[in-house]
Amino acid sequence: MVYDPDLDILMVDGYRHRWKRSEFVIESCALDPVVLPTGRVVACDPLSTRDDEPFPVTVAPGAYPLFAWVATQFKRGKQVDRRNALLELRISAAPALTWEMAFLADESAADLREEGAYTGHTVDAGCATLADVEALKALWRWDISEVDAVYVPRPLPTEPALGYISAVTDEETGANVSILSSGRGNGVYPTFVLRGEHGEVTGLVTDFMLFPNA
Repeated sequence: MVYDPDLDILMVDGYRHRWKRSEFVIESCALDPVVLPTGRVVACDPLSTRDDEPFPVTVAPGAYPLFAWVATQFKRGKQVDRRNALLELRISAAPALTWEMAFLADESAADLREEGAYTGHTVDAGCATLADVEALKALWRWDISEVDAVYVPRPLPTEPALGYISAVTDEETGANVSILSSGRGNGVYPTFVLRGEHGEVTGLVTDFMLFPNA
C-alpha cells in the first residue's frame, strides 16, 4: 500500500493531534489567491529547480484560494515549535470525498511497490509552492538578484505562515508564485488530488509529512 495519510483529519481548524508525546493544534491561514492562467499546476521548490513539470490533472483557468495548514506543537502545555503541515490549493468549496496521489505524466502507482511508498517533488531550498506552470516559467527567467530580493528577504517572514512570500511573476497574466517554508525543511513531499462526489477536482494538497502516520 502506498503512503495514504488522513488529510481530512489534519485539514480541520482547531484539530488537536497527539503525536510522539506532543500535542499539535492545526490552524488554517488564508494566503493570497493563486492565479492560474493555464490551469496546469506544478508542485515544486521554485528556488532550487527550473524544470519541474505540471501534473496531468488540470483545472479551469482562474484565481483560487490558497491555504497553509499550520501545526503548533505543545509539550506540557508550553508552545515549543510551529511548522507548516500542508499547503492547500482549493479549487472548489465542495466536500472532498476522495484523494489520490498526484503523479506526473511518466509516473503511476504501479511504480510504488513498497509499503508506505510515495512520489513527490524535491525541496532543496526549504520552501514549496503550488503554482501555474506559466508563473513558474516567468519566475525562472528572472535574474538571480531579483529572485533574492523578492523571495529571500532578511529576516524571513513568520506570519501568517512560516516563510510565506507571494509575488506576481508574469505581469501580462497576473500569475503569481507564493512560497512558504516546507515542514521540516528539505526533503521529498507528495501532493494529492482531492475529488468531489462526481470525481471533479476540488483541490490539490502538498503534505509536508509532519505526521507520516496521521
